[in-house]
Amino acid sequence: MSTTERPTRSVWPQLEPLLSQVQRPARYVGGEDNAVVTDHADADSAWLLLYPDTYEVGQPNQGVQILYEVLNERESTVAERAFTPWHDLDALLRAHGVPLFSLEQHLPARAFDVLAFSVATELGATNLLSCLDLAGVPLRADQRDDDDPVVLIGGHVAFNPEPLAPFADVVAPGDGEEFVLEVDRVITRWRRAREAGQPWPRAELLAALARVEGAYVPGLYVPRYGPEPATGGMAPLRETAPIRNGLPTAIPKRTVSDLDDWPYPKHTLVPLTETVHERYSVEIFRGCTRGCRFCQAGMITRPVRERSKETITEMVEHGLATTGFEEVGLLSLSSSDHSEIQELATDLVKRYEGTATSLSLPSTRVDAFNVELADELAREGRRTGLTFAPEGGTDRMRAVINKMVAEEDLLRTAETAFAGGWRQLKLYFMIGLPTETDEDVLGVADLGRKVVEIGRRYGKKNRVTLSVGGFVPKPHTPFQWAAQDPPEELRRKVGLLKQRVAGERNLKLSYADPEPGVVEGLLARGDRRVAEVIQRAYELGARFDGWSECFSLERWQQAIDEVGLDRDWYVTRERGRDEVLPWDHIDAGLDPHWLWEDWQDAQRGRALEDCRWMPCYDCGVCIGLDLEHQTGHLPDGRA
Repeated sequence: MSTTERPTRSVWPQLEPLLSQVQRPARYVGGEDNAVVTDHADADSAWLLLYPDTYEVGQPNQGVQILYEVLNERESTVAERAFTPWHDLDALLRAHGVPLFSLEQHLPARAFDVLAFSVATELGATNLLSCLDLAGVPLRADQRDDDDPVVLIGGHVAFNPEPLAPFADVVAPGDGEEFVLEVDRVITRWRRAREAGQPWPRAELLAALARVEGAYVPGLYVPRYGPEPATGGMAPLRETAPIRNGLPTAIPKRTVSDLDDWPYPKHTLVPLTETVHERYSVEIFRGCTRGCRFCQAGMITRPVRERSKETITEMVEHGLATTGFEEVGLLSLSSSDHSEIQELATDLVKRYEGTATSLSLPSTRVDAFNVELADELAREGRRTGLTFAPEGGTDRMRAVINKMVAEEDLLRTAETAFAGGWRQLKLYFMIGLPTETDEDVLGVADLGRKVVEIGRRYGKKNRVTLSVGGFVPKPHTPFQWAAQDPPEELRRKVGLLKQRVAGERNLKLSYADPEPGVVEGLLARGDRRVAEVIQRAYELGARFDGWSECFSLERWQQAIDEVGLDRDWYVTRERGRDEVLPWDHIDAGLDPHWLWEDWQDAQRGRALEDCRWMPCYDCGVCIGLDLEHQTGHLPDGRA
């Protein structure tokens, strides 16, 4: 291929005959309502937005949908999408020499200047490599030449990018709306220069991208390790430092300050086949200050930025008109915390009363107000199930994790729900949390039994589900230093729960396999050396590790052993205060000293109030970003 020519011939003639041999061909045909199809000949830059999972999982992703619209609104830019092919099509593509393709026009991935991955979970790592491999792009950034696309990685994994760093040209921690437009301007200049016959080598392009605020170019940074410890384990990380002058020692996350300026998605893509969510979703605010110590999403998305009630209402009206969806999701990390949520919910219910439109919001906060909201949203529908997330089984455990809900409040909320006609409650818990005792574990079962007893007073068929998962420490949280329970210990704790709820009618216990958590923990807190494990696991056949039927700990353990890493050193070991962490050069806005103090408070069982309504406790975000938590207006006019 020449230095300017893109391979713009569609692979559809080669792909179409293969689709009759796969389970779900509708995953690959495209043609959705609101899809954007642009002639690449008219574009100065071309982006392929990739979600490393199947179409039905990735299609509803808000981040992909937002960036798709933001980029396609630029006159000289084209953006299309791709997803990881399932095993059946993957094998056929390789056998017939057909590359990874875009959904809109079935163009080869190499037809695009940027391959932008949105990686929401660590277990998507091998799917990312599968996409690069199918695209014909070298897995390693240092093996790519001037004609290879730029590989950009965003999403939550960007807040510890080191396990994926050797595969990435650019990493983007934080909000993407403004960032991608700034990157696109660099890509456009580079593309125009090449088409004019002016040399602009890949190294110069990456150097230019590194000057975009919030862009981390791993190839321009090097990790340095200390000596091997005499007592075993891995050589500790000493620093991750830039290799040339002028680069920041800490890469700041990008933060969109005013969500009302970015009312996306405006034209949500409507799938032609079943997906995990089929609704028009509006993000009503971004960020969270509840301060749950295990929650990475709540920490890295601070500060809180609300959309106004007027903007949300306009987005809902436009979204329903352009999609035909019959459900609207009001999304955030804790939607009932929006300062105007009661008025917003009431207005929307009245507006769509008598129509087929239904409204929903995540019910994460355990209090009667959430039940009232659910009642309002289900005014014309059936009251089937509500979901809450107490997370810890005892008041002591909830103080440790800073989940501010007392048992009496939870039981009062359950009574309000069952008395109001709700028939099922689902309660989410974690086990393996720091300082946890067997008494705390059994508290999960005991709490469930008390809720079941309340439910029986309002109906013999009322049911409660306890959903239990293992805790995995995440970067940029107060628990980033914590140890992680090994699978055998989590199985023992699940056994305690099984015994305690055995024979309890109307109480169901569901629990996750603890083995994927080992790999999640390895990739969540790993350093750059872990990249070798990811690549070896991929070579051994690892794909779709987030799918229970596809995951194999034995395969990953083989990769770990072959590379020569100490799994327990990465996963089950508690970190010390002075240890350099692999993500220390990524600035999420949080003061590391505050995180450490909050970790100490957790071990003392000392809880913190929500700083959005209480005095500031100096986490560092608002001062560091020169922003404050944004809210709408309360009914009495107070901000």
